[in-house]
Amino acid sequence: MERDTIEQIKQLFGANFIGPDELRPFIKRFGEDVELTVPEFNYPLDILNKCAKDYLLVLGTPSFGKQKITLRTLRDAFGVNPDEAEPCFYNQDWYMHESFIDQSLEARWYLVKKQVVEESRAVMPEELLKNHMIFPTAILCAYTFFAYYFQTGAYLWYHDFVWCCDTDHNGDRIYVGKYHDVDGVNKNGFSIHRHLALRNCYAAINAI
Repeated sequence: MERDTIEQIKQLFGANFIGPDELRPFIKRFGEDVELTVPEFNYPLDILNKCAKDYLLVLGTPSFGKQKITLRTLRDAFGVNPDEAEPCFYNQDWYMHESFIDQSLEARWYLVKKQVVEESRAVMPEELLKNHMIFPTAILCAYTFFAYYFQTGAYLWYHDFVWCCDTDHNGDRIYVGKYHDVDGVNKNGFSIHRHLALRNCYAAINAI
């Protein structure tokens, strides 16, 4: 892609642009110093103009050099102990055998909302999908979270969970984010959880 085109879009998005130069601090955390292939913008100009204020425009890539980028490799790189280093992942391992943690991104541009949609709070994901909301993948959220932090020093979705399009092997929906617990009970960390759907194995007993 021509450098002039990138600079024009970068000027449009300002601090909301995460392109090849902005990804360098993130890439160096993996001990890599590679030149990423920069694809053409896969959004029309009218969409980019409309989204420039409230969305991040992020250059996605399946790997940094020979290092594939997945939730697993991000977790390995940044750990789960905030006492040792931040940012990190929240210390949980239930998802380590789930297939979604080994998915990677396509080499393309992504538009990712910086703030949660206020009207979506406390609304079941099925209802949101009926209203044509498009959920991101968990790897896109995590990739964007860390890339944005190493570029700006700021945390995305600091107190909020965001729904993802991924599900676990039972079909339970994944949600991620909420780096900081406002109650101070849990340690800091990028969280990966699943929303348990009601199935026949959930039942009640009577106690007298």
